[in-house]
Amino acid sequence: MGQIKAAITAVAGYVPDNIVSNKDLEQMVDTNDEWIVSRTGIKNRHIEKDPTKATSDMAVEAVNELLKKRGIGPEEIDMIVVGTVTADYPFPDTANLIAAKIGATNAFGFDINAACSGFIYSITTAAKFIETGTYKKILVVGADKMSSIINYEDRATCIIFGDGAGVVLLEPDNQGFGIEDTVLGGDGSGVEFLRMKAGGSLHPASAETVANKEHFVFQEGRVVFKAAIKGMSECIKEVMEKNNLSTEDVDFMIPHQANKRIIYGVADQLDFPHDKVLVNIEEYGNTTAATIPLCLRDFENKFKKGDRIILAAFGGGFTWGSVMLKWAY
Repeated sequence: MGQIKAAITAVAGYVPDNIVSNKDLEQMVDTNDEWIVSRTGIKNRHIEKDPTKATSDMAVEAVNELLKKRGIGPEEIDMIVVGTVTADYPFPDTANLIAAKIGATNAFGFDINAACSGFIYSITTAAKFIETGTYKKILVVGADKMSSIINYEDRATCIIFGDGAGVVLLEPDNQGFGIEDTVLGGDGSGVEFLRMKAGGSLHPASAETVANKEHFVFQEGRVVFKAAIKGMSECIKEVMEKNNLSTEDVDFMIPHQANKRIIYGVADQLDFPHDKVLVNIEEYGNTTAATIPLCLRDFENKFKKGDRIILAAFGGGFTWGSVMLKWAY
Protein backbone atom coordinates (compact mmCIF):
# COMPACT_ATOMS: atom_id res chain seq x y z
CA MET A 1 0.00 0.00 0.00
CA GLY A 2 1.39 3.38 -1.03
CA GLN A 3 1.49 6.61 0.91
CA ILE A 4 -1.92 8.19 1.50
CA LYS A 5 -2.44 11.33 -0.54
CA ALA A 6 -5.36 13.72 -0.72
CA ALA A 7 -6.95 13.32 -4.13
CA ILE A 8 -9.61 15.42 -5.82
CA THR A 9 -12.43 12.99 -6.62
CA ALA A 10 -15.12 15.46 -7.76
CA VAL A 11 -15.45 19.13 -8.71
CA ALA A 12 -18.39 21.50 -9.13
CA GLY A 13 -19.13 25.19 -9.35
CA TYR A 14 -21.79 27.85 -9.46
CA VAL A 15 -22.10 31.40 -10.79
CA PRO A 16 -25.23 33.58 -10.64
CA ASP A 17 -27.36 33.85 -13.76
CA ASN A 18 -27.12 37.64 -13.89
CA ILE A 19 -24.32 38.76 -16.25
CA VAL A 20 -22.74 42.21 -16.20
CA SER A 21 -20.92 42.84 -19.47
CA ASN A 22 -18.33 45.43 -20.31
CA LYS A 23 -21.03 47.28 -22.21
CA ASP A 24 -23.07 47.42 -19.01
CA LEU A 25 -20.13 48.90 -17.13
CA GLU A 26 -19.75 51.58 -19.82
CA GLN A 27 -23.07 52.94 -18.55
CA MET A 28 -21.80 53.04 -14.96
CA VAL A 29 -18.21 54.34 -15.06
CA ASP A 30 -15.81 56.01 -17.48
CA THR A 31 -14.55 52.93 -19.31
CA ASN A 32 -15.12 50.94 -22.48
CA ASP A 33 -15.07 47.38 -23.72
CA GLU A 34 -11.79 47.68 -25.64
CA TRP A 35 -9.98 49.16 -22.64
CA ILE A 36 -11.20 46.43 -20.27
CA VAL A 37 -10.47 43.54 -22.63
CA SER A 38 -7.01 44.79 -23.58
CA ARG A 39 -5.93 45.30 -19.97
CA THR A 40 -7.68 42.42 -18.19
CA GLY A 41 -9.05 39.94 -20.73
CA ILE A 42 -12.47 40.17 -19.04
CA LYS A 43 -15.66 40.40 -21.08
CA ASN A 44 -18.34 39.41 -18.56
CA ARG A 45 -18.76 38.81 -14.87
CA HIS A 46 -21.63 37.13 -13.01
CA ILE A 47 -23.19 39.19 -10.21
CA GLU A 48 -25.64 38.03 -7.54
CA LYS A 49 -28.52 40.54 -7.63
CA ASP A 50 -30.65 38.97 -4.91
CA PRO A 51 -29.85 40.83 -1.66
CA THR A 52 -31.02 37.83 0.38
CA LYS A 53 -28.34 35.57 -1.16
CA ALA A 54 -24.85 35.46 0.33
CA THR A 55 -21.58 33.63 -0.22
CA SER A 56 -22.85 30.51 1.57
CA ASP A 57 -25.84 30.29 -0.79
CA MET A 58 -23.60 30.21 -3.86
CA ALA A 59 -21.41 27.61 -2.17
CA VAL A 60 -24.44 25.45 -1.36
CA GLU A 61 -25.42 25.41 -5.05
CA ALA A 62 -21.93 24.18 -5.96
CA VAL A 63 -21.77 21.64 -3.13
CA ASN A 64 -25.16 20.13 -3.93
CA GLU A 65 -24.06 19.68 -7.54
CA LEU A 66 -20.88 17.95 -6.38
CA LEU A 67 -22.70 15.60 -4.00
CA LYS A 68 -25.05 14.59 -6.81
CA LYS A 69 -22.15 13.99 -9.24
CA ARG A 70 -20.24 11.91 -6.68
CA GLY A 71 -23.35 10.02 -5.58
CA ILE A 72 -22.91 10.66 -1.87
CA GLY A 73 -25.03 12.21 0.85
CA PRO A 74 -24.17 15.23 2.98
CA GLU A 75 -23.98 13.09 6.10
CA GLU A 76 -20.87 11.42 4.63
CA ILE A 77 -18.91 14.69 4.70
CA ASP A 78 -16.44 14.91 7.60
CA MET A 79 -15.15 18.46 7.21
CA ILE A 80 -15.65 21.67 5.22
CA VAL A 81 -12.94 24.27 4.62
CA VAL A 82 -13.95 27.53 2.93
CA GLY A 83 -11.63 30.09 1.38
CA THR A 84 -13.42 33.44 1.32
CA VAL A 85 -13.05 37.16 2.05
CA THR A 86 -16.79 37.76 1.87
CA ALA A 87 -18.14 35.61 4.67
CA ASP A 88 -21.88 35.91 5.33
CA TYR A 89 -21.09 37.33 8.78
CA PRO A 90 -17.95 38.25 10.74
CA PHE A 91 -18.96 35.13 12.66
CA PRO A 92 -20.03 32.32 12.55
CA ASP A 93 -17.88 30.80 9.82
CA THR A 94 -19.38 30.36 6.38
CA ALA A 95 -18.33 26.70 6.55
CA ASN A 96 -20.72 26.17 9.48
CA LEU A 97 -23.56 27.79 7.59
CA ILE A 98 -22.91 25.62 4.54
CA ALA A 99 -22.91 22.48 6.68
CA ALA A 100 -26.27 23.43 8.19
CA LYS A 101 -27.82 24.32 4.84
CA ILE A 102 -26.79 21.06 3.11
CA GLY A 103 -27.47 18.80 6.12
CA ALA A 104 -23.84 17.82 6.75
CA THR A 105 -24.64 16.84 10.33
CA ASN A 106 -21.38 14.93 10.87
CA ALA A 107 -19.07 17.68 9.62
CA PHE A 108 -17.24 20.56 11.23
CA GLY A 109 -15.54 23.36 9.37
CA PHE A 110 -13.87 26.72 9.29
CA ASP A 111 -13.02 29.60 6.95
CA ILE A 112 -9.61 30.70 5.72
CA ASN A 113 -9.14 34.33 4.75
CA ALA A 114 -6.18 34.57 2.38
CA ALA A 115 -7.87 36.69 -0.28
CA CYS A 116 -7.30 35.31 -3.79
CA SER A 117 -5.01 32.60 -2.35
CA GLY A 118 -7.88 31.32 -0.20
CA PHE A 119 -8.50 28.14 -2.17
CA ILE A 120 -4.79 27.26 -2.28
CA TYR A 121 -4.43 27.74 1.47
CA SER A 122 -7.67 25.81 2.09
CA ILE A 123 -6.88 22.78 -0.04
CA THR A 124 -3.39 22.57 1.45
CA THR A 125 -4.81 22.65 4.97
CA ALA A 126 -7.56 20.13 4.22
CA ALA A 127 -5.09 17.75 2.58
CA LYS A 128 -3.27 17.28 5.88
CA PHE A 129 -6.40 15.87 7.51
CA ILE A 130 -6.65 13.32 4.68
CA GLU A 131 -2.94 12.43 4.65
CA THR A 132 -2.93 11.71 8.39
CA GLY A 133 -5.99 9.49 8.11
CA THR A 134 -8.05 11.79 10.32
CA TYR A 135 -10.87 12.24 7.81
CA LYS A 136 -12.04 10.58 4.60
CA LYS A 137 -14.24 13.12 2.83
CA ILE A 138 -13.52 16.85 2.95
CA LEU A 139 -15.18 19.61 0.95
CA VAL A 140 -12.85 22.45 -0.02
CA VAL A 141 -14.79 25.51 -1.15
CA GLY A 142 -13.60 28.74 -2.75
CA ALA A 143 -16.42 31.27 -2.82
CA ASP A 144 -16.81 35.02 -2.87
CA LYS A 145 -19.62 37.49 -3.41
CA MET A 146 -17.22 40.23 -4.46
CA SER A 147 -20.04 42.52 -5.57
CA SER A 148 -20.78 43.05 -1.86
CA ILE A 149 -17.44 44.82 -1.33
CA ILE A 150 -16.94 46.54 -4.69
CA ASN A 151 -17.47 50.25 -5.30
CA TYR A 152 -19.25 50.48 -8.65
CA GLU A 153 -18.07 54.07 -9.00
CA ASP A 154 -14.42 52.96 -8.96
CA ARG A 155 -13.44 51.94 -12.48
CA ALA A 156 -10.12 50.51 -11.26
CA THR A 157 -11.83 47.70 -9.34
CA CYS A 158 -15.43 47.32 -10.51
CA ILE A 159 -14.37 46.06 -13.94
CA ILE A 160 -12.35 43.20 -12.44
CA PHE A 161 -14.45 41.28 -9.95
CA GLY A 162 -17.35 38.84 -10.17
CA ASP A 163 -19.28 36.48 -7.90
CA GLY A 164 -19.03 32.71 -7.82
CA ALA A 165 -18.28 29.51 -5.94
CA GLY A 166 -16.32 26.35 -6.66
CA VAL A 167 -15.78 23.19 -4.65
CA VAL A 168 -13.70 20.03 -4.73
CA LEU A 169 -14.03 16.82 -2.75
CA LEU A 170 -10.84 15.44 -1.23
CA GLU A 171 -10.58 11.71 -0.48
CA PRO A 172 -7.64 9.44 0.39
CA ASP A 173 -5.70 7.75 -2.41
CA ASN A 174 -2.84 5.25 -2.11
CA GLN A 175 -2.28 4.64 -5.84
CA GLY A 176 -0.01 7.65 -6.44
CA PHE A 177 -2.67 10.19 -7.34
CA GLY A 178 -3.53 13.39 -5.50
CA ILE A 179 -1.62 16.32 -4.03
CA GLU A 180 2.12 15.79 -4.34
CA ASP A 181 3.58 19.02 -2.97
CA THR A 182 2.76 22.61 -2.04
CA VAL A 183 4.57 25.91 -1.59
CA LEU A 184 2.96 28.72 0.39
CA GLY A 185 4.11 32.27 1.07
CA GLY A 186 3.04 35.56 2.55
CA ASP A 187 4.18 39.12 3.14
CA GLY A 188 1.96 41.21 5.37
CA SER A 189 3.67 44.43 4.33
CA GLY A 190 1.62 44.21 1.14
CA VAL A 191 -1.41 45.36 3.12
CA GLU A 192 -0.98 48.95 1.97
CA PHE A 193 -1.45 47.97 -1.67
CA LEU A 194 -4.43 45.60 -1.55
CA ARG A 195 -6.95 45.60 1.28
CA MET A 196 -10.31 46.72 2.59
CA LYS A 197 -9.52 49.74 4.72
CA ALA A 198 -12.35 49.56 7.27
CA GLY A 199 -14.60 47.01 8.95
CA GLY A 200 -11.97 45.27 11.08
CA SER A 201 -10.78 45.89 14.64
CA LEU A 202 -8.35 48.61 13.52
CA HIS A 203 -11.03 50.72 11.84
CA PRO A 204 -14.47 49.45 12.95
CA ALA A 205 -17.48 50.48 10.94
CA SER A 206 -18.63 54.02 11.65
CA ALA A 207 -20.55 56.75 9.90
CA GLU A 208 -17.21 58.20 8.86
CA THR A 209 -15.83 54.97 7.34
CA VAL A 210 -19.05 54.44 5.41
CA ALA A 211 -19.08 58.03 4.16
CA ASN A 212 -15.46 57.66 3.04
CA LYS A 213 -16.31 54.43 1.16
CA GLU A 214 -13.70 52.45 3.09
CA HIS A 215 -15.66 49.20 3.10
CA PHE A 216 -14.76 48.42 -0.50
CA VAL A 217 -11.73 46.77 -2.10
CA PHE A 218 -8.77 49.13 -2.40
CA GLN A 219 -5.97 48.28 -4.82
CA GLU A 220 -2.78 49.87 -6.14
CA GLY A 221 -2.97 48.15 -9.51
CA ARG A 222 0.58 48.57 -10.78
CA VAL A 223 2.20 47.33 -7.57
CA VAL A 224 -0.14 44.36 -7.33
CA PHE A 225 0.39 43.49 -10.99
CA LYS A 226 4.16 43.18 -10.57
CA ALA A 227 3.92 41.42 -7.21
CA ALA A 228 1.41 38.89 -8.57
CA ILE A 229 3.62 37.88 -11.49
CA LYS A 230 6.63 37.59 -9.18
CA GLY A 231 4.79 35.70 -6.44
CA MET A 232 3.08 33.14 -8.66
CA SER A 233 6.02 32.50 -10.97
CA GLU A 234 8.41 32.01 -8.05
CA CYS A 235 6.19 29.57 -6.14
CA ILE A 236 5.50 27.55 -9.30
CA LYS A 237 9.21 27.46 -10.07
CA GLU A 238 9.97 26.37 -6.50
CA VAL A 239 7.49 23.52 -6.46
CA MET A 240 8.81 22.28 -9.81
CA GLU A 241 12.46 22.51 -8.76
CA LYS A 242 11.76 20.71 -5.46
CA ASN A 243 10.42 17.80 -7.49
CA ASN A 244 12.97 17.93 -10.34
CA LEU A 245 10.33 18.77 -12.94
CA SER A 246 10.48 20.73 -16.17
CA THR A 247 7.56 22.35 -17.96
CA GLU A 248 7.41 19.26 -20.15
CA ASP A 249 6.52 17.19 -17.06
CA VAL A 250 3.48 19.37 -16.29
CA ASP A 251 0.29 18.81 -18.29
CA PHE A 252 -1.63 21.91 -17.19
CA MET A 253 -1.18 25.05 -15.15
CA ILE A 254 -4.20 26.74 -13.55
CA PRO A 255 -3.26 30.19 -12.27
CA HIS A 256 -5.59 32.41 -10.29
CA GLN A 257 -7.76 34.29 -12.79
CA ALA A 258 -6.97 37.88 -11.80
CA ASN A 259 -5.93 39.41 -15.09
CA LYS A 260 -5.04 37.80 -18.42
CA ARG A 261 -1.83 39.82 -18.66
CA ILE A 262 -0.78 38.52 -15.23
CA ILE A 263 -1.65 34.96 -16.22
CA TYR A 264 0.48 34.98 -19.37
CA GLY A 265 3.14 37.07 -17.66
CA VAL A 266 3.60 34.20 -15.21
CA ALA A 267 3.69 31.67 -18.03
CA ASP A 268 6.33 33.69 -19.88
CA GLN A 269 8.48 34.02 -16.76
CA LEU A 270 8.54 30.21 -16.61
CA ASP A 271 8.73 29.57 -20.38
CA PHE A 272 5.49 27.67 -19.90
CA PRO A 273 3.55 26.91 -23.12
CA HIS A 274 0.42 29.04 -23.34
CA ASP A 275 -1.63 26.13 -24.65
CA LYS A 276 -1.17 24.35 -21.32
CA VAL A 277 -2.34 27.36 -19.29
CA LEU A 278 -6.07 27.16 -18.55
CA VAL A 279 -7.98 30.44 -18.66
CA ASN A 280 -11.67 31.28 -18.22
CA ILE A 281 -11.40 34.83 -16.92
CA GLU A 282 -13.20 36.32 -19.93
CA GLU A 283 -16.58 35.02 -18.73
CA TYR A 284 -16.27 35.30 -14.94
CA GLY A 285 -13.78 38.03 -14.10
CA ASN A 286 -11.88 37.64 -10.85
CA THR A 287 -14.04 35.65 -8.43
CA THR A 288 -11.21 35.70 -5.86
CA ALA A 289 -11.09 32.35 -3.99
CA ALA A 290 -13.46 30.77 -6.53
CA THR A 291 -11.33 31.18 -9.66
CA ILE A 292 -9.27 27.99 -9.41
CA PRO A 293 -12.09 25.57 -8.52
CA LEU A 294 -14.25 27.14 -11.24
CA CYS A 295 -11.41 26.45 -13.71
CA LEU A 296 -11.23 22.86 -12.51
CA ARG A 297 -14.98 22.59 -13.10
CA ASP A 298 -14.88 24.16 -16.54
CA PHE A 299 -11.93 22.14 -17.81
CA GLU A 300 -12.68 18.85 -16.02
CA ASN A 301 -13.26 17.04 -19.31
CA LYS A 302 -9.74 17.95 -20.53
CA PHE A 303 -8.05 16.09 -17.69
CA LYS A 304 -6.94 12.47 -17.87
CA LYS A 305 -6.18 10.29 -14.89
CA GLY A 306 -2.54 10.83 -13.99
CA ASP A 307 -2.25 14.32 -15.50
CA ARG A 308 0.07 16.54 -13.48
CA ILE A 309 -1.54 19.91 -12.75
CA ILE A 310 -0.11 22.93 -10.96
CA LEU A 311 -2.45 25.39 -9.27
CA ALA A 312 -1.17 28.82 -8.23
CA ALA A 313 -2.56 32.02 -6.77
CA PHE A 314 -1.62 35.44 -5.44
CA GLY A 315 -3.79 37.47 -3.11
CA GLY A 316 -4.11 40.61 -1.04
CA GLY A 317 -2.01 41.21 1.96
CA PHE A 318 0.12 39.68 0.24
CA THR A 319 -0.43 35.90 0.07
CA TRP A 320 0.62 33.35 -2.56
CA GLY A 321 1.06 29.64 -3.12
CA SER A 322 1.19 26.71 -5.50
CA VAL A 323 -0.16 23.16 -5.35
CA MET A 324 1.10 20.31 -7.54
CA LEU A 325 -1.15 17.30 -7.98
CA LYS A 326 -1.86 14.25 -10.09
CA TRP A 327 -5.42 14.05 -11.35
CA ALA A 328 -7.16 11.05 -9.81
CA TYR A 329 -9.98 10.26 -12.25
